[in-house]
Amino acid sequence: MYVCICNGITEKDIYKAVQRGISSLEKLSEVTEISNHCGCCTDFACKVLQEAMASNSCQK
Repeated sequence: MYVCICNGITEKDIYKAVQRGISSLEKLSEVTEISNHCGCCTDFACKVLQEAMASNSCQK
């Protein structure tokens, strides 16, 4: 599912970023430019980022 329509960022993209060590919305934004345009995706991006980090910690 798309999280950020402006930049075409999906949930899968966020999960992959977390696997590469991204652990904050600020860093995710630097890498993917998520939440850098209209900002409508910020809340959902935070939620998906938290879910991805929780999932990643369970897999280790």
